[in-house]
Amino acid sequence: MSFPFRTERLEDPALQGSAPLHCSASLRNGVPPPLQSGVGAYAPCMQCPRKCAVDRKAVHGLCGEGDTVRIASACLHFGEEPPVTVFGGSGTIFFTGCTLRCVFCQNYQISQNGMGRTVDAAEFVKICRTLENAGAENINLVTGSHAIPRIASYLKRAREEGVSIPFCWNSSAYESVETLELLEDLVSVWLPDLKTLSPELAKNLFGAEDYPEAAARVVGWMIERFPLVLAEKTRDGIEKEKIERGVIVRHLFLPGRFSETADTLEWLKHHADGKALISLMSQYTPVPFAESENECAKRKRALEAIENRLVSKTEDRDLRDLIDAYGFEYLFYQELSDDTSWLPDFNRTQPFSNALAKPVWHWKTGFAV
Repeated sequence: MSFPFRTERLEDPALQGSAPLHCSASLRNGVPPPLQSGVGAYAPCMQCPRKCAVDRKAVHGLCGEGDTVRIASACLHFGEEPPVTVFGGSGTIFFTGCTLRCVFCQNYQISQNGMGRTVDAAEFVKICRTLENAGAENINLVTGSHAIPRIASYLKRAREEGVSIPFCWNSSAYESVETLELLEDLVSVWLPDLKTLSPELAKNLFGAEDYPEAAARVVGWMIERFPLVLAEKTRDGIEKEKIERGVIVRHLFLPGRFSETADTLEWLKHHADGKALISLMSQYTPVPFAESENECAKRKRALEAIENRLVSKTEDRDLRDLIDAYGFEYLFYQELSDDTSWLPDFNRTQPFSNALAKPVWHWKTGFAV
């Protein structure tokens, strides 16, 4: 996420001692119990709702990955919601691979095209410590849903070796609750998407008709297990709020699909408002995919399910009216922008703009960035 959020403070109610923000800008269900060490958890792999059941020690799953952890980039990132970035930025680690296949994915180079390299536990811990020493407010783990058992073991080792800032789990929510339970004692902040509640749209855009059911279950679990805790943080006389525990549910508006966003916001009003922060994003941007002609043609056909363009001013106004109508207690929304320069390129050691991120590690060069 990269566009700025407009932030206003509401006078009330108080939330666990902090004023909330209104930003206008075991074998269960057939899933084998994954192991903390990651050994044996991928053979057969039943980690996510796809349940592809392959032996990921030998072949790649539908996520595109084997049984190792691969990373593309790590940086101090300043484009997340204000309680995540606060003063120091979010220590963001981008994993290679993904359980979804979003045809519009801005991170397609790493989520779908395999860009990244294998990282063992020792190097992962060093990345975390480097980010913490650079002033990161948290460690933000982006799209690691396909590698939870091994990531859980890495996080445990990071804690044992002195990494003290919160771990944030940043995901599509196309996950299994049973697998997420491996992270319950390690992760304190959850940043799930709730992309759509339409099975038809999910089938067309993600190849996952069951996404709405799976994601709603996961988001509900996160909200139930992790009550929201915001704390005041002061630097140089400036006060900001920091999320120390809890959930920020994100929804990206898809151009031309206003009704799907209305349905999603209605669900969030009933199931998340007052319990979690809500983040409505307007940053949808057509991606100039650098792929084969055949792959680009496939994406173009799938993208016919939406209008593949920037969000219009009329849509932005209608979204704001919808937010006001629902009367959300704690909600962020992004400022509308036609700037597309923020799109990342993970071929570069600096995938983002210098204003948006400060890299500390890259898959090509390691710590030499």
